[in-house]
Amino acid sequence: MSKIKTPMTSAAAARIQSATAKANGGKTPKGSFAAKAQSAAAKNSTKAK
Repeated sequence: MSKIKTPMTSAAAARIQSATAKANGGKTPKGSFAAKAQSAAAKNSTKAK
């Protein structure tokens, strides 16, 4: 496993959330990896400014 950390992007978070929603009947469970990815992407986008 690589030790290089790549920040979560909004595009990557959207792909994760889409896959999770498709697997769960259109819903993204609270506290799921997809929800955490979306949160991380939002934080990363504000840091970049």
